[in-house]
Amino acid sequence: MSEQPLCVTSHETTGRPRLARLSIALASVLLIGLSVYASRETGPAAARTTAPRAGGDTTANAVAKANAFLELLDEGQRGKVLYDYKSAKKPSWSNLPVTMVPRNGLALGELSKGQRAAALDIIAAMLSKQGFQKVIDIMNADDQLVKGKDNKMRFGADNFYLALFGKPSPTEPWMLQFGGHHLGINVTVVGNNSVLTPTHTGTQPDSFTRAGKTVRPLGPENDLAFKLVNMLDAQQQKQAVLGAKPMNLVLGPGQDGKTIPPEGLKCAGLNEAQRAALLELIGAWVNILPEDSAAGRLAALKAKLDDTYFAWYGPTTNGSAVYYRIQGPTLVIEYAPQGGTSHVHTIIRDPSNDYAAELTKR
Repeated sequence: MSEQPLCVTSHETTGRPRLARLSIALASVLLIGLSVYASRETGPAAARTTAPRAGGDTTANAVAKANAFLELLDEGQRGKVLYDYKSAKKPSWSNLPVTMVPRNGLALGELSKGQRAAALDIIAAMLSKQGFQKVIDIMNADDQLVKGKDNKMRFGADNFYLALFGKPSPTEPWMLQFGGHHLGINVTVVGNNSVLTPTHTGTQPDSFTRAGKTVRPLGPENDLAFKLVNMLDAQQQKQAVLGAKPMNLVLGPGQDGKTIPPEGLKCAGLNEAQRAALLELIGAWVNILPEDSAAGRLAALKAKLDDTYFAWYGPTTNGSAVYYRIQGPTLVIEYAPQGGTSHVHTIIRDPSNDYAAELTKR
């Protein structure tokens, strides 16, 4: 995924006098300049593109950003955003349009400019730089579905919701839930540990143009998978490729607690280059987390590669619509096209630790 200037759009339009329109046009030029400038990681506009610091500093930063956001809300807004950590509403997230599945929390479109910036600051503090960029890219892709439409389905960045479960704390568990159409991020923080699962990433369209450059929100998830499957020898491909046509997610949103048997190629027989390619592919999801948490998680998954399976449904030529699954003792990743390559859903889960269940056992 190539990095692009951050762009979170709003779709409000009102009639204005000519002078006001000129002022807005000048402001727009300035905003574009700031976006390009932010991509260089300098100045205040770049603050939300900087990866959080390591260890306890990551948690402290996330707690500070979350509390700063809460302080900007009125009592009614806080009541909509803040839930008990053990609330039964926690699993009520989805990748479907918000008109089909109501979300927890407040929508970005309901927030003032300052509140919206503070909301994005929380997300940036709890993810890596590339993870935050992926979130922005997915939202910007969803904005493409709004253009020239009546938007009865309420697509677009204004309709992404943020909720917090538990009081932000450096020691007690709490969770960020953020998402909308094609996105459901669940990051649980327990002390210095961050847990990403379960999280859904998706995109429609799979590519679009922003500031003259092509953006592919899930480019690595596609390209690295085809790289891996084509590194397999004929015997390995025979074990990995289980069908000629893609299938849908099995463990997507709403499937908490469900388990499925592993299938496909057992990765104990992979050579070193193939193992490295598999870990790189897994990293397309795991590296959504801050660097310290991601490194620890990848190391743990590397230690279990012998017990991990890789399954593939569809052609092995890049550009084809395919489903694949990576499954190990503490990992399930699924990638599933929705009728073609321009619409993709993915999920990452840890059957032993979704919502940090293992870390929060009492």
